[in-house]
Parts: sequence; structure tokens; C-alpha cells
Amino acid sequence: MKKLLPSLLAAAALATFAIAPAQAQGDKPKDKVTLMLNWYLYSEHAPFFLGKEKGFYAEEGIDLDIQEGRGSAVTAQAVAAKSATFGYIDVTTMIKAAAKGAPLKSTGVLFQVSPMSVMGFTEKNIKTPKDIIGKTVAVTPGDSMSQMWPLFLKVNNITADQVKIVSGDGQTKLNAVTNGQADLLLGYVMDQAIKLQDATGKPVTPIRFADSGVNQISSGIITNKNLLTENPDLVKRFMRASTKAAEAAEKSPEAAVDAMLKANPKAGVRDTLIVGMKQSVALYHTKETANQRPYRVAMKNVSDSLDLLVQYGGMDASTRGKPEDYVTLDFLP
Repeated sequence: MKKLLPSLLAAAALATFAIAPAQAQGDKPKDKVTLMLNWYLYSEHAPFFLGKEKGFYAEEGIDLDIQEGRGSAVTAQAVAAKSATFGYIDVTTMIKAAAKGAPLKSTGVLFQVSPMSVMGFTEKNIKTPKDIIGKTVAVTPGDSMSQMWPLFLKVNNITADQVKIVSGDGQTKLNAVTNGQADLLLGYVMDQAIKLQDATGKPVTPIRFADSGVNQISSGIITNKNLLTENPDLVKRFMRASTKAAEAAEKSPEAAVDAMLKANPKAGVRDTLIVGMKQSVALYHTKETANQRPYRVAMKNVSDSLDLLVQYGGMDASTRGKPEDYVTLDFLP
């Protein structure tokens, strides 16, 4: 027995050294990461809270701070200035900023089907584009939806004089439909439709632009280009956790909403947030990416969106570039 003791001690020592690296990795300080959203909390933001609650970010060595935003353009500026590590915004807004020199790039597009819609109360029985003829529509001049509106009318063989337009900001549009000054408004299927339903208790029917072939990529993750070379491992870990979070939200929109409400009880009304979350999940894939994991956008979809930006979105054709100039899939799992 005494002769075996040194070998037993050696084996124990080896076991200790074998365990140490794993413990060291677990004890390693987490990277503090700020994710700035595009707006105040609503349905589409819920997956990030679910990912945080389930520990997906912590498992990747990330201490995630989720901050509300005040518009995609403001969040883009924050990420360009490195005051936020990542942004979750309308990717076409980032593209326009990057085309003018902002050091920004998208590392994945979550909303590959545009949420742009024209919507009104279900009781009005406005279900198809042709039903819009003769109706009054509330719009916000200059926003992305008003820029795509003429194309939506054109592809549905509706002339501008067949629809009456009233103008106002976001709240004015909601008020106009609520009080009957307008039949419809231009809005996002998982945002304004939910706000309208929450405010009135009445069901809302959205008519999506994308169903008529007017489709732009929308919400996705952006970061400062410098981070892609300075800390590519962090970007990969963040996108790995975010992909898992989106997949978990696809499986259980209710759990995603509950996680967001647990973190922020004033984020909205649970039932309508769940409706919005389900509508958000329906925007995650085109037919080209139906069998792929979230955020893996088809580059043809990005290219088509660039064409629409040049034609209708005020982008200078000389700065159009290639899809790869603005979106990379290299950091996705």
C-alpha cells in the first residue's frame, strides 16, 4: 500500500490541475455588454429578456445590460460612438448611416419580412389592398413607411387619388383611427397594431406590405465595425446567445413576454404583447431562410432592400455598394 501512495498522490494532483482550467473559466469576469434597443419596450424585444433570464448570455461570459432606445437613428449614433456595444434597430436605417461613413455593420437580421402595414379595426372589414380604395389613411410624412406607401399602392394598382391621406406623428395617427377621423394608419404589425388594440380593446387587422411584394429587411443587430476586428470572439458569443434567445422565443412567445414583463412590469399588457410576439416571430424568415437559424438573412433580400432604398428611400445610388458592405453572417453560429 505504501508503494502505491505516490502514484495516488500524482493522480490526485493531475485531477486537480485538470479541474482548475474549467474553474478558472467559470470564475473569469464577464464582459459587460450594452444592447441598446430601437425604441421603448414592446413585443419584438422580448427574446433578449428571455435569453438573459435563461442564462444564455451569462453562459457566453456576457453580463448583458438591455437599454431602451429613442429611435433607430439615435441608437445607430450611440453604437457608432461606442457608447453602446450593440444595437437592435431597423437595419435599413443603419445602412443609410453607413453609406454616409458611419462605422457600422449588421451582424444578423432578425426581421427578414417587413413589419410595415396599413391597419384598421377588424370591424371595418378592410382585409385586402383593394378594400383600402375610398378610405382615409393616417400617415407620418417622411418616415420609412410613408416612403414605401407609393410603391405599395402602385403594385396593387391603386392610384393616389383613390385614397385620402391625413398626416400626423405616431400618436396623432393612433388618435385619428381611434376617434374615427381615419379608417386606417401606416404602422408596424407588432407595434402600432398592438398599441391600437391596447388603447381600445378592439381587434385590429393589418395588411402587410410584404404580402404584396414590397419587402425590406427590418430589425437586426448592429455593432461598430471596429469591434469586429478588435474582439471578434465577443461578437460571436453575443450572436450565439441571441440566436438561442430568438429560437426559444419562437418555441414559446408566452415565455418571452413573461421574461420581459418580469424585468419591466410596465412594458405592456400581457395578452396583446403575446399577440405581438407571435406576429414578430412570423417575420423571422423568408422562404429562402425558412430552414435556417434566426438572423441568417439571404443576401439577395439585402440586395433587394438596397435597391428599394435607392429608388424610394433617399439613398444615393453612388453609395449603394454590395450587401456584404453592410451585413455579415460570419459571426453567426
